[in-house]
Amino acid sequence: MSAIQVAILDDHQSIIDGYIYRLKQVEGIEVVAAATTGSEVTTILASHHVDVLLLDIHVPTAPYNPNPYPVLQLIPQLLQKYHDLAILIISMYAERALVKSLIAVGISGYILKDDREAIQNLGTVVQDIANHGIYFSPRLQKQLAEYHDQEPLLTPRQLEILSLFSAYPDMTASAAALQLNVAHSTVRNLLSNAYLKLGVRNRSAAIMRAHQLGLLASSAPINMKDLLGSSAEDKTKRKT
Repeated sequence: MSAIQVAILDDHQSIIDGYIYRLKQVEGIEVVAAATTGSEVTTILASHHVDVLLLDIHVPTAPYNPNPYPVLQLIPQLLQKYHDLAILIISMYAERALVKSLIAVGISGYILKDDREAIQNLGTVVQDIANHGIYFSPRLQKQLAEYHDQEPLLTPRQLEILSLFSAYPDMTASAAALQLNVAHSTVRNLLSNAYLKLGVRNRSAAIMRAHQLGLLASSAPINMKDLLGSSAEDKTKRKT
């Protein structure tokens, strides 16, 4: 199995070094490039295959331009060009409106810089993100859950995408985007919001949870080992 290729964007070299140190502790992760200004990102992605991009949202545009790089414009462009790229934000900013805007453009996770557990286990978080999961710091999860409490549990479109993946467990996000005639980033957005509402971190857990809540037809074929494993554990608990 090939290593997970990671690139890092942060304007502090000491922070980059810290991330590299954490990631090196986990086998199967390789940091292929790092940058301190936003203008370097497109060059890095053109030169390297990158699975996960660690991205600070407040970095200078270029060495000669200290203004913050427009990440809300950059992210959709990157995800449209690199369909398999996952973007993990690591930032000190916790404003809900900003986080929701970033989810809407397709990020896979958001770690607050004071989330010590996530930073200490950065390699594990990156592995989850690379395997189509999500990660949001607990403080952000709480804020987003409070917001989502005012909405239906899942929208029709979110149910549609989960239903599609339930029926076709091996379908890729790119294939789902073609099937639904939407942008690849839209699929990411639908999944991320569904995961947050259901309190899960990956696709298989979301499908299982949706079945448990009766949101998906129980006859849908779920052919995933972790779901079967969870069901077996539940049966064992019920017997005891």
